[in-house]
Amino acid sequence: MKEDLCFDNFFTFLISKSIKKKNLKLGLLLHAHFFKKALTFKPIVSNHLIAMYLNFNEIKSAQKAFDELHVKNSHSWNILLSGYSKRGYFDRACNLFDQMPRRNLVSYNSLISGFSRHGFYLESVNMFKKMLNECDHLVIDGCTVVSLVGACACLGALKFLRQIHGFVTVFGLEFDLIVYNALIDAYGKCGEVDNAYRIFNQMTERDVVSWTSMVVAYTKVSRLEDACHVFNEIPVKNTVSWTGLIMGFAQNNSGNEALNLFRQMLEEGTQPNAYTFVSVLSACADLALIEKGKQIHGHIFRVGTRHDLLNKFVLNALIDMYCKCGDMNSAKLLFEMICEKDVVSWNSLITGFAQNGHGEESLNVFRMMIKANIRPNHVTFLGALSACSHTGLVSEGMKILELMEKDFGVIPRSDHYAILIDLLGRKNRLEEAMNMIKRTHNGLNYVGMWGALLGACRVHGNLGLARRAAEALFELEPKNAARYVMLSNVYAAAKRWDGSQAVRRLMEERGLRKEVAYSWIEVRNIRHEFVAKDKVHSQIEKICEVIVKLFLHMKDVGYIPLRDGTLFLDEDADVS
Repeated sequence: MKEDLCFDNFFTFLISKSIKKKNLKLGLLLHAHFFKKALTFKPIVSNHLIAMYLNFNEIKSAQKAFDELHVKNSHSWNILLSGYSKRGYFDRACNLFDQMPRRNLVSYNSLISGFSRHGFYLESVNMFKKMLNECDHLVIDGCTVVSLVGACACLGALKFLRQIHGFVTVFGLEFDLIVYNALIDAYGKCGEVDNAYRIFNQMTERDVVSWTSMVVAYTKVSRLEDACHVFNEIPVKNTVSWTGLIMGFAQNNSGNEALNLFRQMLEEGTQPNAYTFVSVLSACADLALIEKGKQIHGHIFRVGTRHDLLNKFVLNALIDMYCKCGDMNSAKLLFEMICEKDVVSWNSLITGFAQNGHGEESLNVFRMMIKANIRPNHVTFLGALSACSHTGLVSEGMKILELMEKDFGVIPRSDHYAILIDLLGRKNRLEEAMNMIKRTHNGLNYVGMWGALLGACRVHGNLGLARRAAEALFELEPKNAARYVMLSNVYAAAKRWDGSQAVRRLMEERGLRKEVAYSWIEVRNIRHEFVAKDKVHSQIEKICEVIVKLFLHMKDVGYIPLRDGTLFLDEDADVS
């Protein structure tokens, strides 16, 4: 008996060797030898063979080795079940699970973790509920908890997350580092950052994942000072922790701070990864800092081949950055560099051309996308409809709206209808735009549609419809001062000063103030901001000189300035 056990261990050692050396040929030779010697009847040998085939992704061979095993133990079933779950073959996994004579915790965990890993979060939670209903005696472990709280985080199921946390606490499960980290991450994603911090403080041992999860949790609720405080306490910062903070600032419209952190990261000698570059490129795009974006682009291409940075995600971020900065030639060149373009690549270019006034090019790219058999999503159609709006193609816009649902199963959202209303408004087809709002399901409650209609009424001076649109907007978003300003401008354009003044008084009664408008320009990597009526810029005298010159040039070529160009009157304006 002892001799047989030694042989079995030797055989399993050889199989493990073939896996370690990634030598499938050796594994096949061993399988043939074991078959001749009738050793495949032994579960310990066949279980290792099943695991070997799964490791080499030879699914059919793994299933065959399993089928040929006459006496299967729990380990045999669980190895194959785990293999199917890890690869997302859930039809096979569930079928196998249903056939199992005896299930244990490993069986349930295989499906719970497999569902969660592949994005089937609800199915993961339901499998856990099934386990509780079917097995009174099962003891859950850390693997169950990690998979479940991860699923809760992605579902935003805060109530169930609290129930799981309470259940395992009462159950007496000893939390290890991985479970603690999963709970911090889950509470952070659900916006319960104080609970996340409470768990963080309970930990006797922390790793870089613990610290980074806490930083990211704070950035998700826009508590950037707290995020920085935790970040500064990290004993040893790595690429992931730096990237977590940079990404948080970029996503909270603090692009300048994100870029400053990126500079500090490089100065400290930490090597950025693809996620870091995606975040800093997003910051450059939001701030329209094209020169800074080009510098980062150059850095990526210098080190890209060594650190696997020239991937689809980074290239998509570069395309998005160039599109938002108005450099469509660079965006198109990068788009053509991508071998396997995904829907994000196509969407970036379609939207970029549309937003930069190249409607025809945008629609051409949209048609190319359809020919390439890339399935468009709602973002694709927003870009295509926006292109129609900029080029005034009403019939083309209506066709695109029709094929959205008919050909691609994409249900139009309020954003899509708002663009169409804007398109109709540009053509002064305001009654049609109004009818579209009425026809659309729940359209009377969508801010975007009424906003587009009000903007069109301002352009074409339709006071009646403007008042109706504004009244709807005042009810839907009573604190948005821009809507009051727009209606006042419509009145002023029609020389209805009494109406304009009445809207201003309404704003004052409701304590609303118009946000100060500003523009900006990037010069030598420095962003210069100009507030409306600004008199304090360091180079204001030179700026005024240039404006006067431009004014004279405009006059020379026949442009006549509008004396009443400021439709929203100043506080001290005389309307008599």
